[in-house]
Amino acid sequence: MAHELKLLSLTDVLVESSFLVLARNMGTAVWVHTWGILILGNPAGPILVDTGASHPEIMERLGMKGRVTDEMQLENALAAHGVAIQDVAAVLHTHCHIDHAGQDDRFPMTTPVVMNRRELEHSVSGLMGAQYPPEYVKHHIDRLHSPGALRLLDLELSGPDQIYDGIVCEAAGGHTEGSMNILVETAEGVACICGDVIYDIQNQIVEPWHQVLAYEPQTTGNHTMTKRQEKAAIKKALHADFVLPLHDFPARVDGGQVVARLKDAVPGREWAVDEFAATIAEPVTAV
Repeated sequence: MAHELKLLSLTDVLVESSFLVLARNMGTAVWVHTWGILILGNPAGPILVDTGASHPEIMERLGMKGRVTDEMQLENALAAHGVAIQDVAAVLHTHCHIDHAGQDDRFPMTTPVVMNRRELEHSVSGLMGAQYPPEYVKHHIDRLHSPGALRLLDLELSGPDQIYDGIVCEAAGGHTEGSMNILVETAEGVACICGDVIYDIQNQIVEPWHQVLAYEPQTTGNHTMTKRQEKAAIKKALHADFVLPLHDFPARVDGGQVVARLKDAVPGREWAVDEFAATIAEPVTAV
């Protein structure tokens, strides 16, 4: 099944740099994208991975700032690819944090929202506080009691689960207790949409910050799992041919190493790693 993946810029977030890469540039604020991923080419119809924040001001609950331009409005981002909200066959969630699951209520109850059951449980555990807004959680509970509106997976127990032709979900093993990777078949290999297991490919994997061991990634500064679990989760995501974090641009991977970078589509135009790092500016530093 030759799917195409399109990156939709849904929310920009101003965060502290060491939130992205543990201990890197502490005290420096940077803007980062939050992507939704539109999966095209499936017989079921267009499929959307993650839905961004409900509105930019909600990020202030975490001491952050958000911004959403007209082009980033969900309906406009989808329309750029000829898709309307009502055309979306399903919404899949890597996880349900404040900047990833905020617009689920814009989809009818006839559109299934798919997540790992452990992620729904984790969202009400209190372990990550305001990163799971009550509005999002309450909407998911409404879906839980509406026939066909929510599909829960048990990936830690079932193992990987093919939920659509050429689309497999697996337990991510990092970031949150219920995060899942979404593995999508493309014409050029398997693409792993890994949510927030990876924030920053260059500084976690290509030139991992403060790591001396070969092939040893640096973790993010935002997770509930152990360091061992986080590192293993990053390595797991790198088993695919492409990796798509939801706050950075994608990469092509070979043998666990990043060998090329891409921008807004997978498959798509590729850049050499060094060239990409030199030409794609790091997020804007706050003034």
